[in-house]
Amino acid sequence: MASAFNSTLNTPKSKLPLEVWAGVECTVNRVGEDYLDQLERNGHATRLDDLDLFAQLGIHAIRYPVIWERIAPNGLENADWSWADERLGRLRELGICPIVGLVHHGSGPRDTSLVDPEFPEKLAVFARAVAERYPWVTHYTPVNEPLTTARFSGMYGHWYPHGRDDLTFARALLGECKAIALSMQVIREINPNAQLVQTEDLGKTHSTPKLAYQAELENERRWLSLDLLCGRINPTHPMWGYLHDCGVSESELEEFLQYTCPPDIIGINHYLTSERFLDENLENYPVWTHGGNGRDKYADVEAVRVCAEGLAGPRTLLKETWERYKLPFAVTEVHLSCTREEQLRWLNEVWNAAQELRDQGADVRAVTVWALLGSYDWNSLVTRSAGYYESGVFDLRSPQPRQTAIAKMVRDLATGHKPNHPLLDTPGWWHREERLLYPAVSCRVSLPSPPVSSPVSNRPLAIVGATGTLGKAFARLCQLRGISYCLLRRQDMDIANPASVNKVLTELQPWAVVNAAGYVRVDDAEREPDVCLKVNAEGPAILAAACAQHNVALLTFSSDLVFDGAESNPYVETDTVAPLNIYGCSKVLAEKLVLQAHPASLVIRTSAFFGPWDEYNFVTIALRQLAAGNTFVAAEDAIVSPTYVPDLVHTSLDLLIDGENGLWHLANKSAVAWSDLARLAAKKAGVSVSSLIARPTQELGWIAPRPAYSVLGSNRGELMPHLDNAISRYLEERN
Repeated sequence: MASAFNSTLNTPKSKLPLEVWAGVECTVNRVGEDYLDQLERNGHATRLDDLDLFAQLGIHAIRYPVIWERIAPNGLENADWSWADERLGRLRELGICPIVGLVHHGSGPRDTSLVDPEFPEKLAVFARAVAERYPWVTHYTPVNEPLTTARFSGMYGHWYPHGRDDLTFARALLGECKAIALSMQVIREINPNAQLVQTEDLGKTHSTPKLAYQAELENERRWLSLDLLCGRINPTHPMWGYLHDCGVSESELEEFLQYTCPPDIIGINHYLTSERFLDENLENYPVWTHGGNGRDKYADVEAVRVCAEGLAGPRTLLKETWERYKLPFAVTEVHLSCTREEQLRWLNEVWNAAQELRDQGADVRAVTVWALLGSYDWNSLVTRSAGYYESGVFDLRSPQPRQTAIAKMVRDLATGHKPNHPLLDTPGWWHREERLLYPAVSCRVSLPSPPVSSPVSNRPLAIVGATGTLGKAFARLCQLRGISYCLLRRQDMDIANPASVNKVLTELQPWAVVNAAGYVRVDDAEREPDVCLKVNAEGPAILAAACAQHNVALLTFSSDLVFDGAESNPYVETDTVAPLNIYGCSKVLAEKLVLQAHPASLVIRTSAFFGPWDEYNFVTIALRQLAAGNTFVAAEDAIVSPTYVPDLVHTSLDLLIDGENGLWHLANKSAVAWSDLARLAAKKAGVSVSSLIARPTQELGWIAPRPAYSVLGSNRGELMPHLDNAISRYLEERN
């Protein structure tokens, strides 16, 4: 079948728009005797329907795995093609061109490795089998990021075969590049028009003047895999001597020249952490960054955290690639582990850089939205299975993959529409001053970057509740995230007064409103129900109606106290409400009125706040009293799911940006009695609990009845970290 994607290769680039490609994080790497498989972790291994979700994004092509270690771990004679048959067949039906990857940060089945002299021939045998089975496939990446994989496997020891020397690195890289050439050779015997899309992570190294020689070496070495494939490594090339010094003989290097295989499309992968800074002033950096080259000792840190002028950035690196090779190229991975607006800003910046270079004549084919389903444990370079998840175009923490705001952006780009979210007006954190973790150092010697403007959106986020814990936390974290906001007091906007609300919405023109205000005194509500209902129900209803009229998103909060505690399993969003007190009744009424007036509103039920920035929450008071040796009394029979305020705010903002609506439950994963919460916090803080007294709730003098069990779960998505992790971060922030 001739795909539309394939036809673009024969069409002048000036006649075609920049394409949107996508990719599934599909690393299958080996650590010791264990294989770490992203497709198993992200569930795509068993979800065929994901492909239909991907097609709805409007993507032209997808980097897709037919991984050697998965298909034929025990030899081709025992290969299981059923998974690839079904998936590639469905992609063909959907009209999406697969760019088939065979090895993705791996080293092959157990009978081989990157330094096995027969690795290239063995991969080529598998490649031939793939091409024979799928002769219609036109695009291949036999080995993803060979230089990066060789460094991690042969130089740094992270992945199998865990080498830590230059020779292991060099042999691994040469083996991978030979494997690419041999694989494409046999693939083209089946399909003469098959295209090589060769990916590589092209970082850049900056340094102090003293270490300029090391930066120069690393900046030349970053091109090594592409130069090898393009046949550029000859006795006059700077890397010829380097490889020889690593222990590779000249005869081996000369022999390799017969295995050249220039890419049809160069794939550039770039991450914020890919740019490094080398500094001999070790005292400025943590010990874990210290290293050296045998001649000098130095710290190796993320350049974004120290370079005063910022990074070289995607535009510079893409331009360098074009000027060096003059071959068609694409950005083959765009992903950022960060909050949602920063993910949007990074994709927007890379897209704009690619479009600008294309307009200037560079043959840029596409930008690839990577990690459609997110990724696991890349914070540890996939050296262990710890469950650290980064969401992507879809968030997997829901029962089914849930579209994030990135999905809308991808559809906009794929259909030629310019993304217009107001949060794109602010530069990403990598351009803002707070990025600097170490004493700023000029990188002008190696980084002639232009100044970055810092526009501020004229459509802020309006935050109601300037004096409350939650309102202050939203303001604090919006500042950190580069989200323009306006923090409103009651005298600025009275949400119980329609005229006041309409006036402020007209003047501010916010893109969204966060209602973080409310009546929170549960026992007092029993004495003044009218006041509680007016503040907690009537006000939010008026605010919701105004937001609907102004077409403004609304986020407001409810409580676990809408439930009666008769259950013994965590409450989910669809469970029947049955409040026991006036406060709970006010929240039930608010939910109903808000969603009636503005069905697109996001209503978050949460529970038992604790946070590092106020002195009056349960955990802070408990630790203060116990540390002083004072008696502290807590309920032993009321089971709750405490909520760490920074986690609540970050997750709420992400959901708001994603355009989510309706009821959501957000609380840190746990089910704990108040007295046990005090014990847990005290244990982690190293504080004695000898003065802690656990009592039944009936002895605590509470006026309003509370549910004995009000733990929040969710059937929409478990997005919050575990309580144990949250308390550890609370203590770090307090200290």
